[in-house]
Amino acid sequence: MPQLIAMASRSKSTSGTDPRHPAGLLEIATVGRAHGVRGDVVMHPVTNRLERFDVGSRLITAAGERAVSRARFDGNRWLVSFEGIDDRDAAAALTGTTVFAEPLDDPDELWVHELCGSSVIDQHGFDAGVITNVVANPAADLLELDTGHLVPLTFVVRREPGAVHVEVPDGLFELG
Repeated sequence: MPQLIAMASRSKSTSGTDPRHPAGLLEIATVGRAHGVRGDVVMHPVTNRLERFDVGSRLITAAGERAVSRARFDGNRWLVSFEGIDDRDAAAALTGTTVFAEPLDDPDELWVHELCGSSVIDQHGFDAGVITNVVANPAADLLELDTGHLVPLTFVVRREPGAVHVEVPDGLFELG
């Protein structure tokens, strides 16, 4: 049985057709409310690659590029400060801002933005449909297909441009 390929990011893909989603960048978080008086904000990540919040990381917003100057996890949320955002008023102005970043280069990982739009091919060569979404699930993230089928990510054995190959129990695609 092939080794499981890990899901490395739930980052959303951007198409470039929406001016709020710059082409080639991944949505990684939304800025929540201001926290404290020194310019910190609460971040709501949509990625599980937390190095995105490392000090010095370059993140992109509609207002331009910002560098992370401080970041910490306080037990249930990320508190982040950006260079040039030094007080509560400036931090509050960022509330609701979507934050983007360049894709990470890690060929051993599966990325949502690369999976969506790919065909799912089972071990018998059957084309089960096209991936429209990756659904977070505690047991294993699920590939949601345009046919309505859900395929656990743990069934993925390899990915190639335009196709994801899976080994699934016989009859899975006959259900529903």
